[in-house]
Amino acid sequence: MGTDSTGRDIFARIIYGGQISLLVGFLAVIVAALVGVLIGAFSGYYGGVVDSVLMRFTEAMLAIPTLLILIVLSKALLGRIPNLTFLDRSISGSVPIVILVIGVTSWMYGARIVRAQFLSIREQEYVTAAHALGVKNDRIIWRHILPNTMGPIIVFAALGLVNAITLEAYVSFLGLGVQEPTASWGNIINQALSFIQRGVWWLWFFPSLMIILTLLCVNFLGDGLRDALDPRNLVES
Repeated sequence: MGTDSTGRDIFARIIYGGQISLLVGFLAVIVAALVGVLIGAFSGYYGGVVDSVLMRFTEAMLAIPTLLILIVLSKALLGRIPNLTFLDRSISGSVPIVILVIGVTSWMYGARIVRAQFLSIREQEYVTAAHALGVKNDRIIWRHILPNTMGPIIVFAALGLVNAITLEAYVSFLGLGVQEPTASWGNIINQALSFIQRGVWWLWFFPSLMIILTLLCVNFLGDGLRDALDPRNLVES
């Protein structure tokens, strides 16, 4: 894969940059999934005033442009947050900002998906039987209904991971995301901009290829996990 303008190995930088890109993606998805599942579960199960309040809040959050917020905060806080040390590696202080913004502004679709599933499943006979036996609401939510919504949640998480990796690469490509000395696929491509017209194609080609392959793999993995963890498939098998 060659070296960059300062002699650094491209393959090694793609490996280390991929760790950061995947770290940002996974942590942002965890934040989004936790918030989305909690809001969607309570909204769909309890209904009424709780559902109205939570869904209006969700709709208000949908009006917030994630990319714009991410760019504005990254620009405002750029260089003001000290570098962090994680597993003996120096990570730029912009990484937690990117994770937090993507996670906090990406849970709304998951919440609506979970709410729709809860509205449907709470009318099933086994949920009615659990109520008749005096099972507490929290146990019904987490032990009876939530496991039957894992398929859509996994699909949402897979799509959220794709979205998080893409957003991180986009803002880092613009120079507003992950900063040096931390490498990510986005800022590696950003550093290759000045060499594109010089025929130095490998500086941008390989990190771009890794982004494309990773997004494809995550989509395929999400589809496979959805089918594997679907309770209806488990019953049929």
